[in-house]
Amino acid sequence: MDTEDLEWETVDTEIDYSCPGFDIRLDSVQFPDGSDGEYHYVDKPGAVVILPFTPQGHVVVIDEWRQAVDHVNRGLPAGTIETDTDGDVEATAARELREETGYVAGSFEHLTTVEPSNGVTNSVHHHFVATDCEPAASQNLDHNEDIQVATTEFDDLLAGILDGDITDARTAVSVMQYAMAHSVAEWLGVTGLREPALDHAQVWNMMGVSFG
Repeated sequence: MDTEDLEWETVDTEIDYSCPGFDIRLDSVQFPDGSDGEYHYVDKPGAVVILPFTPQGHVVVIDEWRQAVDHVNRGLPAGTIETDTDGDVEATAARELREETGYVAGSFEHLTTVEPSNGVTNSVHHHFVATDCEPAASQNLDHNEDIQVATTEFDDLLAGILDGDITDARTAVSVMQYAMAHSVAEWLGVTGLREPALDHAQVWNMMGVSFG
């Protein structure tokens, strides 16, 4: 199928509403059949999400109040990419980890990049695994952040997602992506699953999967 037949043409675009953190953008579009329409979506900068492991193999997690869903949410540290200053996404991940948890990582590895809800927002999330994370500073929270820091076993974090006790989507993506890749590595007889030393492309190559 020729996907060009599915493309909309953006004729005009404007900010319909603006507030701290995001804008609501209105696109005037032309559909493939030639008819015209409008489309609203949340225009928001991208974000980083960090899956941080301590040297002992525990995961650093945060408990944070989430006003939109009216409850405390357990998840991974994450934060917005500041478009004016953040040219290095990995450096952004290091900053957000330090500010939200007080932990500093020995190294970072890119895990995946996803569009978390591309029907309603253009925000892109960059997920990282951080290793050798140690407490090294105090939290430096924004005025509207209420966060407590804890550590947990990775298996408990994964079980919480599978059981539905942990509902944060960003956390679920990171944890399940990591678990899937390292379960494949375990199936292939690769050791050291707590350490993300095996590049994902290497895993697929070992399985005989080729991407172009």
